[in-house]
Parts: sequence; structure tokens; C-alpha cells
Amino acid sequence: MDEELLQRIVVDPDIMVGKPIIRGTRIPVELIVRMLAQGIPESAILAEYPRLDPNDIRAALIYAARVLAQEDVFLVPTPA
Repeated sequence: MDEELLQRIVVDPDIMVGKPIIRGTRIPVELIVRMLAQGIPESAILAEYPRLDPNDIRAALIYAARVLAQEDVFLVPTPA
């Protein structure tokens, strides 16, 4: 299911300078995740962007989770 949803996300250097967007739109994944983080309900996002589908929002979250899962974190010790 995740792989099917991720097909809704595209990266095209000619659209939004290559930021990940929802296929067929110019709506960046970052915008959707940011709106959810601000507490904006999914219903309000869908009302604001009628071209979106609830599965587009799920795809944005799956994409963001995958990107973070691949992130390497290096702890830098700080002097006491």
C-alpha cells in the first residue's frame, strides 16, 4: 500500500525547483506536512486545496517518514 501511495509523490527539477510535490499539482509535500504540524485538520487542507485527495495527504506523510528514516544523525560531544 505504501508503495502505491508513494507514486503520488514526484520530484521534477522543472516544477517547484525539484521539491517533492503531489503528482499533477504544484503542492509541495513540505506544505502538507507543515500544515498538519500546525494542527490544521485534514478536512481544512482538502477544502483549501480541492485537487488533493485524502490519499495525497497520507502519501506526503509516508514520504516524509521515509526521508527521515534514511537520515544519519551524528552526535557531537560538547565540552562540559
